[in-house]
Amino acid sequence: MLLWDGLHKTKRGVSVEAYTDFASVYDTFMDETPYEEWAEFIHQLIKEYGISGQAAPGKEKDKSSASAETLSGSEALDSERNLVLDLGCGTGSSALLLAKHTQGEIVALDLFPQFLEKLQSRAEQQGVSKRVTTVVGSMDSLPFAESSFDAIWSEGAIYNVGFMRGVHEWFRFIKPGGYLAVTDASWLTDNRPKEIEEFWLDAYPEIDTIANKTKQMAQAGYKDIHTFVLPDNCWETNFYQPQREAQRLFLQRHPNNLTAQELVRNQQREAILYSQYKHYYGYVFYIGRK
Repeated sequence: MLLWDGLHKTKRGVSVEAYTDFASVYDTFMDETPYEEWAEFIHQLIKEYGISGQAAPGKEKDKSSASAETLSGSEALDSERNLVLDLGCGTGSSALLLAKHTQGEIVALDLFPQFLEKLQSRAEQQGVSKRVTTVVGSMDSLPFAESSFDAIWSEGAIYNVGFMRGVHEWFRFIKPGGYLAVTDASWLTDNRPKEIEEFWLDAYPEIDTIANKTKQMAQAGYKDIHTFVLPDNCWETNFYQPQREAQRLFLQRHPNNLTAQELVRNQQREAILYSQYKHYYGYVFYIGRK
C-alpha cells in the first residue's frame, strides 16, 4: 500500500530495486491468485458507468508494428477513438482487465520500462496487444494533450502524487463527460485509535475520510458517481500474505543491508496494523465524471 512513501524514507542505495520488487508484488498476485471476483467487479463497474465504449468507426489505428514497442505520449494519441488511460499501470493487471472488458483502447503509463515490457508481453499472450499502448512517463507530468481521454484509471497509485494534486491535475486530460476512477487509502470512521492514526499521518498525510475526499473531487470539478470500499481479501489474501515471500527473497539479495531491513520492517508493520485496525481504514474506489 505504501511502497513509494516508504522508499522516500530510505537511503538511495536500494530504492529503485526496492520499488521494483515490492511494487511488482501487487501485480504478481493479481495475476497468479484466483481473482475472478476482482475481474467481474471491474467488468460490472465498466458496464454500469460506461467508462469505455466502442472505438469510433473508421478510426482504428494499425498497431501491428507497435505491439512490441513503447510509444511517446503524442504517438499514443494519433487518432480519434475511445481511450482509457491507466496511470501507474505497473505490469498491467488492471490495464489487461480493462482491455478484456471494454471495447476501447488502453494507454498504460508507468515510470519503469521493465514493467511495461512485461505488460506488452502479457498483452500479446492474451490477444489484446492491438488495443494496449504503453508509455514511459511520470504521473506528475503527463505527456498528453488536454481532453484526450474518455477515462483515467489509477488503481492503487494516485498516492504517488497525492490525491488532491492528482484529481486536480488529471482533470484537464479527461474529455467532457469522461470519468476518473481511482483508489486511495481512506478513513472509514471519524475517530480511530491513536496508534493507527499516527502511523498513517506519518506515512501518508493526505489520508482522509471518504466524505472529505469526495468533497475534494467535487472541488476539482467532478460529479460524484460512486464510492465503495475494497474488500479485506484484496489486501490480506492477495497482497500481504504473498508479500512475505517477496520480502524474504529481497533480504537474501541484500544481506546486512540496513536500508533493506528497514523497508521490510515497515512493510511487515503495515500488515500487522491492517489486521488490527482494518475496520478504521481501507482502500476506497472513487468514481467521478467531468
